[in-house]
Amino acid sequence: MSVKQPFVISLALICGLASTAASAVNLQQLSSSAEQMMGSNTSTSSTSSLTSLLGSSNALSAGNMNNAAGILQYCMKQKLVNVTSADNVKNQLLNKLGLENQSSTSTSQDYQQGLAGLLNSKDGQQVNLDSLGNSELGKKVKTKACDLVLKQGNSFIS
Repeated sequence: MSVKQPFVISLALICGLASTAASAVNLQQLSSSAEQMMGSNTSTSSTSSLTSLLGSSNALSAGNMNNAAGILQYCMKQKLVNVTSADNVKNQLLNKLGLENQSSTSTSQDYQQGLAGLLNSKDGQQVNLDSLGNSELGKKVKTKACDLVLKQGNSFIS
């Protein structure tokens, strides 16, 4: 890592956190930026896109209960949330939806997409959590998404 990279990353983090337009992030651009991050080069635009996403709760919240349940299962598998809490919320969501058994869940496209790490957000966009990679920033975005969906799941079952 060159000496300039930490400075550029820090500058991008500060700019992204200061931005109030985080909810207007184009998630399609984010996905391609995240894919670029998985390569050997980390570009400034990728970092700022991920940083902007960290400030956007709408972009990281599930659009429906089916997708939330699938995302919670994905998050547990990736060890991004407390398994006991997430499993309890996921099971309650599935019960509320009438999807307690395996054959019911296999017919729900939103649930299946959630299992694959595809978060169908409230604003109609889709964020592929797998494409965010395993960089420190990518893990932070995934963890935030999982935490938000867990909280959202609790509100769905209340």
